[in-house]
Amino acid sequence: MDTENPSAPTRPQSRIPGKNHPRRSPHAGVIHDNARHTTRFTVIGNHLAQHPELSALAIGLGVHIQSLPTGDLVDIKTLAVRFPEGQTRIAAALRELETHGYLRRTQERTADGRVVTRTVSCNKPGHRQRPAEPPRKPARRVDLEKRRPRKRLPEVPRPSHPHPALMRTATDLLAGLRRLDPRLLLSATDTERLAPGVAAWLERDLTPTAVRDALTSGLPQEPLRRPAALLAHRLTAQLPPPPPFHAPAPPPDARHPLQTCDGCERAFRAPGPGRCRDCRPDPAAAA
Repeated sequence: MDTENPSAPTRPQSRIPGKNHPRRSPHAGVIHDNARHTTRFTVIGNHLAQHPELSALAIGLGVHIQSLPTGDLVDIKTLAVRFPEGQTRIAAALRELETHGYLRRTQERTADGRVVTRTVSCNKPGHRQRPAEPPRKPARRVDLEKRRPRKRLPEVPRPSHPHPALMRTATDLLAGLRRLDPRLLLSATDTERLAPGVAAWLERDLTPTAVRDALTSGLPQEPLRRPAALLAHRLTAQLPPPPPFHAPAPPPDARHPLQTCDGCERAFRAPGPGRCRDCRPDPAAAA
């Protein structure tokens, strides 16, 4: 019973080296004495602060770079002046951050021909949002095959005398069509182009109600893609003929005022004072 078993472990084996996590202890573990930051603070994700593969120097540089304002220099020489680790170790830490997606470095040529390194810091690698970069004016690309110009409305009849009152009535009539059918909602431009056609109808002795009925009766049930084009077609194709010609009536006989005859003092109608027909001398007897 007092013989040792050389194959028995003297203590429980730990987990795989490098994958161990620090044990939590209420007596020896870290205790946080936190204060709420209201100014000059940076939000850092635990995926960086507790990254399992980055070195302590890489994590520290990543936190430092994310705390800097846009435009600050983060090249190797500048960081080597700021930290005591030296250019070699700082360059290696930056490569670690670049490998794990926390940095993106690209070579760009400036307008004067110089080649500069543009560094982009990403606070959450893999996110789909556009990285924060200096604003650039996007190139405007126009696809001529997809963007077709809108067809102009067909020509509509024109009134012979476009009086302002007549055009105002025509415009009001078109603007009120949407109350009868919401599909006939017209833009200001379409209303202006269709108004002469409505005025031409009104000029032909049609009432606004008759014109409105002609434009809205028998509309198709399906949605109207271009209601203005449909109205322009009806204004042209269904234009009524001019009203029949009526000769003007002759003017009524002039009704002269009553006059008193200078001969017999009877009343008679005449343009001015004088004698009545009976008291006037006979032209034949006078000859």
